[in-house]
Amino acid sequence: MKRKIINDPVFGFISIPNDFVYAVIQHPYLQRLNRIRQLGLAAFVYPGAQHSRFHHSIGAMFLMDEALKTLKEKGHFITEQEYNGALAAILMHDIGHGPFSHVLEHTLVTQIHHETISLLLMQQMNDTWNGALQTAIDIFTDNHPKRFLHQLVSGQLDMDRLDYLRRDSFFTGVSEGNIGSARIIKMLDVKDDKLVVESKGIYSIENFLTSRRLMYWQVYLHKTSVAAEKMLINTLLRAKELSRNGEKLFASPALSYFLKNETTIADFEGNGEGLHHFSDLDDNDIWTSLKVWSSHPDKVLSVLSDSMVTRKLFKIEITEEEPPEEKYETMLKQYREKYQLTPHEAAYFIASDKVTTDMYSEKDDSIDILYKNGMVKDISKASDMLNIELLSKKVIKYYFAYLRG
Repeated sequence: MKRKIINDPVFGFISIPNDFVYAVIQHPYLQRLNRIRQLGLAAFVYPGAQHSRFHHSIGAMFLMDEALKTLKEKGHFITEQEYNGALAAILMHDIGHGPFSHVLEHTLVTQIHHETISLLLMQQMNDTWNGALQTAIDIFTDNHPKRFLHQLVSGQLDMDRLDYLRRDSFFTGVSEGNIGSARIIKMLDVKDDKLVVESKGIYSIENFLTSRRLMYWQVYLHKTSVAAEKMLINTLLRAKELSRNGEKLFASPALSYFLKNETTIADFEGNGEGLHHFSDLDDNDIWTSLKVWSSHPDKVLSVLSDSMVTRKLFKIEITEEEPPEEKYETMLKQYREKYQLTPHEAAYFIASDKVTTDMYSEKDDSIDILYKNGMVKDISKASDMLNIELLSKKVIKYYFAYLRG
C-alpha cells in the first residue's frame, strides 16, 4: 500500500502500517468515533477538550505499535497475525461507546456495558470479514495464548490509559497528566507471559500513577463536568419518560429507538436492531434534539434542554457526608411552586449521588517491576516514594446538584 500518515498533535506523525489496519480505521464503526467527543461534557470546563474518541483510538494504536516493537527488540516473538490483531484490538476497544459515554449507560442503554457492545460490533465486523478479526477478538477477550497482549489492550499499563492521560492533558491544558509514555513503553518487558516494567522505569510509573489520580479529580470528576452530566442524564430520562407515555418527540431514528425501547442484550446480539441503531448514534443526535426540545411544551424537558444548550448548568455542592433529606425537600418545594409541577416532575431538577474512586489496586491487575537479578516485585513493594496506601484508598464524595434559582 502507499504509505499513509496521520499528523497527530500529541505524538507527531503516525504511520498506518498496512492495508489491514487501514481497513479497520476506515470502517464506519471506527469513523463514527469522529463524532463522539473523548471527554464528553468536559468542554464546559476546558474549552480545548474537543478531541474525539477516534483521535484517541489512533493514538492508542501508535503506542501499541511502539510497545510491540520494544518487546520484539527484547527477544519476544510476535507473529504478524498477533501484531495486526493487537493493533486492531486497541483500535476497536472503544467502538462500543455511545455519545457522552457514561451518560448513555445511565439513561438509554442501561442493560449492556459498553465493552460488551464493543465486542458485539467486533464480532459483526468479523463475520463480514470472514474471520479476519478473530485474533483481535481473542486478544480483546483475553482468550489468546499470549496473555500479555491482552494486558497491552486492557490492564493497569494499557495503551488506552497511556494515550488518554497524555491526550486529555494536552487538550485540557492540565499539565499534571503529561506522563512519560515513551519512557514507560521503552521499559516494558515480558516475564512468565506477564507484562513487567524494568526497574529503571520505576520513577516513570510513580509519575503515571500520581498523574492519573490528579487527572481524575481535576478533569474526569471535575464538579462542573459532573453537574453537566447529571443535568443531561435527567434531561434524557425525562425525554424517555415522555416518549414511553406516547409523546412524539423530535429525535433522529437512532435516538428515537432508544427513547422508546428498554433494550436488552437480545436486541444487540446477532446484528439485531439495537446494534444497528447504536452504530448510528453519536453526539450530534443528542445536541440536535436538545436544541429542538428547548421549546417543547413540557416544562421539565424544555427548561433542562435549554439549560444544557445555553450552559446554565446545575449548581453543585460536594460534601464528605450525604446531604440531609431536608435540603432535598426544600429544593423540591421551591421548584414545584415556581414551575407548577408535581413532586415527580420537580425531582428532575435535582440530582444527588456519590462518586468513588481508587487509583491502584493490587487485586485488580498489578504493576510488576522486574529487577536485573530476575526478581519481580509489585510497585507497591518496589516504590520507596509512592504512598500506595493513599493511591489505593477508596475516596468517596457526595454530590448534590440542583437547578439554579
